[in-house]
Amino acid sequence: MNIYIGNLSYDTTEDGLRQAFEAYGEVSNVNIITDRDSGRPRGFAFVEMPNQDEATAAISGVGGQELNGRTLNVNEAKPRKEGGGGRGGGRQRY
Repeated sequence: MNIYIGNLSYDTTEDGLRQAFEAYGEVSNVNIITDRDSGRPRGFAFVEMPNQDEATAAISGVGGQELNGRTLNVNEAKPRKEGGGGRGGGRQRY
């Protein structure tokens, strides 16, 4: 299961996240999302856990906990919708 972690401190490391989630089971991948231009963390990450029951326990156990001074938002990751994510929003002219 792929798990979304939000409200991350910019100081959070992949190792720190891995340790938090490994308390609940096997972690196959940790990916902290960074800005493609600056390389700075964007404040969220994904953790992949192969065992569904362990992942569910981790979501309940880690969600709402504090890591590096920030309270974590943890949910099952939802697939991205096709075609979304543009940077539009400008005024429409007639």
